[in-house]
This record gives sequence, C-alpha cells and structure tokens, in this order.
Amino acid sequence: MTVEDASLRNEVLQALSTVQDPELGRDLVSLGMVGEILATPDKVKVQVILTTPACPLKGTIRTDVENAILQKIPGAEVAVEFGSRVRAARVAGQGDLLPGVKNIILVASGKGGVGKSTVAVNLALALARQGASVGLMDADIYGPSIPIMLGIEGSPISPNPDNTFEPARVHGISLVSAGFFLPPGKALVWRGPMISKAVQQFVSDCRWGDLDYLVMDLPPGTGDVQLTISQDLNVTGAVIVSTPQGVALADVIRARDMFDGVNIPIIGVIENMSWFVCDGCGKRHDLFGNGGAESTANELGMDFLGSLPLDPAVMKSCDRGTPHVVSRPDSESTRLFTGIAKKVAARVSVLGHGI
Repeated sequence: MTVEDASLRNEVLQALSTVQDPELGRDLVSLGMVGEILATPDKVKVQVILTTPACPLKGTIRTDVENAILQKIPGAEVAVEFGSRVRAARVAGQGDLLPGVKNIILVASGKGGVGKSTVAVNLALALARQGASVGLMDADIYGPSIPIMLGIEGSPISPNPDNTFEPARVHGISLVSAGFFLPPGKALVWRGPMISKAVQQFVSDCRWGDLDYLVMDLPPGTGDVQLTISQDLNVTGAVIVSTPQGVALADVIRARDMFDGVNIPIIGVIENMSWFVCDGCGKRHDLFGNGGAESTANELGMDFLGSLPLDPAVMKSCDRGTPHVVSRPDSESTRLFTGIAKKVAARVSVLGHGI
C-alpha cells in the first residue's frame, strides 16, 4: 500500500468513526464493525460487519457510510459490502450446557391458544432465511406440535455411542422436539420433576453445535419448564406472544412478572391474530379488538415487535408441514414475520452490548 493509500485509509476510518449504528448508538469503529478498507482517490471499498445478518437498518447504515466517506473524499466511487458476525448476548460460563450457542431466545405466552408455536416456527425460519445459523427446540412438553408444522413424522433422532444425539435438520434449521420421543397419539402424563429432567436432556444430550440463535418454544403459562430453563441456562431474552383480547393481555403481565423474577430480559411483545381480511369483501376485521398488546407493552415498558394477522393460509401451511415463511416467501404474512425477526435480532444485538 502506498503512503497516499494509507493516508486515505485513515481518512476513511475517521469518517466511519462519525457513523453510528442506529440500534446500538455507538460508532462503527469503536464497535469493531469495520472490516477491510481499500482506498484510492477515485474509489473506496469498505466492508461493514453487522451484528446480525437480519439487521433491519442495513439500508440506513449503507447511506450513512456513503455520505460520511464522500464528505472526506468528494467525488469518490463508494462501494459498501456487508458481512455479519452475531455477537453473544449470553455469557457462557464454566459448565455451560450450550457453549456453542450464542443466543437463546424463549418464545412464551401467558395462556394457550394464541398461536405461540406458529410464531416460534416462522420466527426461527425467518432468522435462518436472513443467513443466521438457527436451532429450534420444541419444549412445549404437553403439546409438541412443531414436528407436524415442519412435516416430520416419527422420530428422526438416533443416539450416538455416548448417548448424545444429533438434532433433526429441516428447512435449514436444527430441531429437537418432545414429540420425537413420544408414541404417536399418546398423551404425556408426567409430574414436574420428570418434565424438568426431559428438558434438561433436550439441552445437555443434544449436539446442537454452533448456533447464532436457539429459539425455544415454551409451554403456555408459568410452570416447571420455564423454571428449569431459567435455572439451567443463561438465556438472552424472551418474546411474549399474545392476542388482543383482555384475558390474553392480563396473562402478558403475569408472564412479564415471571421473567422479571428469574432475571430474563423481555425482548418484546408480538400481537398475533390481530385482524382478518375477508375474502368476500376484502375488508379488514378486528375480530378480537385492536392494538391491545401494543398499548400493554408500552404501559409495561416493553418493546412492541409487531402485529400478525389471523391468516388461514398460515394455518394451512403449518398443517401441510411447510410453514408460511418457506412455502410462501413473497406473501404479506411472511413479510411481517421477517420484519419481526429482524426486530428480534436487533434487540438481541443491543442486549449483547449491554445497552
């Protein structure tokens, strides 16, 4: 590199030190988000290492970088390339059961019937479609529906010689479900200690490998599974799923109190089944009210991550074993799931920097 090139590179670094990550509120240089820089008087090429491939503000960062460089080197052709490196928001300590997992995201609900598992599946798939390495653990012991949603019949799990097992691979994500270990059609009648032991084995005996995000679908309510996970794992945060009705929103408060009690941050709240668009008249109908989850989240000081419609196509996709994010990638519902996934990833990045 010539002296002139080195001087230009320093000017580019100075320019980038004025560009802030919109979510983290700090400059790209101090955050370690600047990769390779190639600078000549006519052309500048910069690599920006995002904190997640699902960054929702990539376009804003690109524009800010281009403008900052052009102020230092007017007339130059600026090329911005993006890479990503997901930061760990959880601190893996001695004896950690999941040392290769950077972030554990719980998907919870205060009550059943709010579409929590559907949200968990499509959230995990949306994160994976953005380029992240993702695992999904179906910890809803009493109602493990995720194998059906992902089109898996029977048990794809086979033990290793050391009694560990590999997760199933489906639609680009790793999966373990309680449903893999139950005979078809059999109800699970276990007491609390057995439930806790099963969850511990899903974690400790599975070779999850290196993951950016492990999404865990929890049972509804505030019971043994939630307590076991909070005691055994350093969780990044929880996403709470609700519907607009008052009874569901009351359970959001209880879920928030539970996570506060075990020191698990709330990533945010999702309002599911917010509206329905009639095929006949094409009008939007708010069957269960509107905006209740958003107002509740605001009142409780939690982030609101977005609303999702009551879409029959989403339910049919899950029944066929090809979730909506996979089977209809260009649909409005998939766009909404993707937007929520990006917000979750951004919030996790903030938690990873202690902000």
